[in-house]
Amino acid sequence: MEVVHISTSDIEGGSARSAWRIHQNILAYGLASKMLVGTKSSGSLDVDQIANTEWMRRADHFVNRVGLKLGLQYCYLPSSRQVAGHPWLTKASVVQLYNLHGGYFDLSTLRQLSKKSAIVWRLSDLWPITGHCAYPGNCTKWQTGCNKCPDLGTYPGIGIDTTPFLWGRKKKIYSSIKPFTVVAPSSWTENAAASSPLFEGCDIVRIPNGINTKTFSQIDRMYAREKLGIFDNRPAILFCAHVAFNNERKGTGFLKKVLNSLPDDNKYCFIVAGKESEKWINQIPIKTHSLGFVECDDTLANLYAAADIVVIPSSVENLPNTAIEALACSRPVVAMDAGGMSDVVRDGETGYCSPVGDVDHFIKNLRALLENDDLRKSMGHAGRMLIEKEFDQYVEAERFVRLYESVIK
Repeated sequence: MEVVHISTSDIEGGSARSAWRIHQNILAYGLASKMLVGTKSSGSLDVDQIANTEWMRRADHFVNRVGLKLGLQYCYLPSSRQVAGHPWLTKASVVQLYNLHGGYFDLSTLRQLSKKSAIVWRLSDLWPITGHCAYPGNCTKWQTGCNKCPDLGTYPGIGIDTTPFLWGRKKKIYSSIKPFTVVAPSSWTENAAASSPLFEGCDIVRIPNGINTKTFSQIDRMYAREKLGIFDNRPAILFCAHVAFNNERKGTGFLKKVLNSLPDDNKYCFIVAGKESEKWINQIPIKTHSLGFVECDDTLANLYAAADIVVIPSSVENLPNTAIEALACSRPVVAMDAGGMSDVVRDGETGYCSPVGDVDHFIKNLRALLENDDLRKSMGHAGRMLIEKEFDQYVEAERFVRLYESVIK
């Protein structure tokens, strides 16, 4: 059995890290596994970039920019013409899809791939079932066909409202490659997939994210801070995201309000990691430790261990790795009750979930943990137990292998 994963990237971003983790675990399980990506950042020989020449990448970039402005989102990309002939795909038993938006893959390519391989699509967001966006928020037009889009700028944005055409195009392509299997990592994506006319007739399987519970484990807090160069003994609030500043989907504006409203701001410190994290300095009264973009898992584990509480103020989410990794490191999470967050942040047990947009409720939950060391420890312990039982990477890998065996049959 040979599996090829198609992803925006191999190691940059939450979805890419999930794809990389699954790929690595499938290899460890003893199966042949490769990755085809839009952007390659690792040096792995098991990863290849779809647009593998500079001129092809330039052509994709130019065509994609024009296509988005005209509302022809990813309808044509030069590099996609050669994807089906890639030697890895000609031998693949299973092609597993992740994020296909990002200007590197044309959905029509799936018609050719499905003739040779079983198709499994792991949802990182709802883009596969909407007219153009990854996170439709309160809009439910994706359930009936999309039209008169209320927000063309929602990522990934388009310049002209062609959402009925784009939604209809997806429907035609999916109909031509069915049956395929949809993997939902959270209750939110599972419910959305089941509600989509585009996935009618598809098998929908729930496989939660899994992580390395040996890497993400209980590390001494002061040891972790010393490794990161943080010489501060105060209780620490951690926020990390791929882009850690001016990122409304990840709730940076909301978090700024929360941190500016905390009393006794000298009693705590704030740790922030991600691109542009340095821009947080002097934005809030709390002492800020900016660590920049972190991609190494060992450093990430120290990052969680250095904190006392991890905050996830996203107004729209699937089930982020951040929540699972934090709990694996025995750190309670204060989050918005968005997407599949409550699958792991179980209110009052492993952390707190606040109603989306409720600043006062979020502050109340954050203060409850900041002021009670015993509560932090008990919730952290409960979180660790939950991750070991339901979100271990080997459990995830075994579930995928069983799925592959089933879809091949």
